[in-house]
Amino acid sequence: MIPPVITFLNNKGGVGKTSLVYHLAWMFADLGKKVLAVDLDPQANLTAAFLSEDQLELFGTDGATTIYDCFQPMLRGTGPIASPVLTPFAENLHLLPGDINLSRFEDELATQWSKCNDGDERAFRVITAFWKVMMMGAESCQADIILVDVGPNLGAINRAALVATDHVVVPLAPDLFSLKGIENLGPALRDWRRQWEERKPKLIATDILLPAGQMNPLGYIVMQHSNRLDRPVSAYEKWMARIPGKYHEMVLSDDIRPARVTEDPECLAMLKHYRSLMPMAQEARRPIFYLKPADGAIGSHMDAVTNVYDDFLRLSREIGKRAGVFTTR
Repeated sequence: MIPPVITFLNNKGGVGKTSLVYHLAWMFADLGKKVLAVDLDPQANLTAAFLSEDQLELFGTDGATTIYDCFQPMLRGTGPIASPVLTPFAENLHLLPGDINLSRFEDELATQWSKCNDGDERAFRVITAFWKVMMMGAESCQADIILVDVGPNLGAINRAALVATDHVVVPLAPDLFSLKGIENLGPALRDWRRQWEERKPKLIATDILLPAGQMNPLGYIVMQHSNRLDRPVSAYEKWMARIPGKYHEMVLSDDIRPARVTEDPECLAMLKHYRSLMPMAQEARRPIFYLKPADGAIGSHMDAVTNVYDDFLRLSREIGKRAGVFTTR
């Protein structure tokens, strides 16, 4: 069975997307699901969240590979895509590491996207390279679910990532720029989905498997929804009130306009800003909900750690249910 590919994307950066993917990967693994976390952001922030600097320096040596390394035989014309070497973190959790060199792949992806219209076989191999590597990685670790982190843009890399995607989750913050991001993201998803459907029948070669490229909007997550001290409550409430209508209009293209985020079934969760717990977790190199007193999580911090676990438990179950990973709650 092919595991669902869930990509987390917003055209607006700085909403906590990478941290969200990192914590969900650990939570799904904690729930007994075999997880493949994939870093398709050329900034490689998800990889940096998992790995220390000493570990990062090993890539390119001792057989360690990044996703960019997998494409080299294909790009050089010396062979097919290389099998990924995954980095294990737990029995149920593996990482397909990102690479800052992935940005070099952007122009090639842009060029080959157009050539798919001509039925060019190599063009289809290039455009579906992300999907091919993810499927190879998922087979090697028997993944039940693939979680993908991408950069905050609508360039050729993210278009290829979405071609490989079954479901899209939109993390956002209650501010103007997150809503602007939704305005850009919705039409892009529809255009990419339509363009991929137009291209697929033009491939004559029968030995190339193509991803469906469903790009199904799974829902949105409001990040840092607690009232911030540097922002008036009225402004916060204004942007919160606009999120449901904007998401339904621009992403789903329907006429539903929920009055509040809490009444919108498309809202997967509202996650608090975890303040001092986040740097503590980064220092300990573990999810917030795994922090211990030895990491500095004492007193009220331990109560907060429990709350974070409950938040991500509910969110993981909801995402898993909608993506078909869990059949029941």
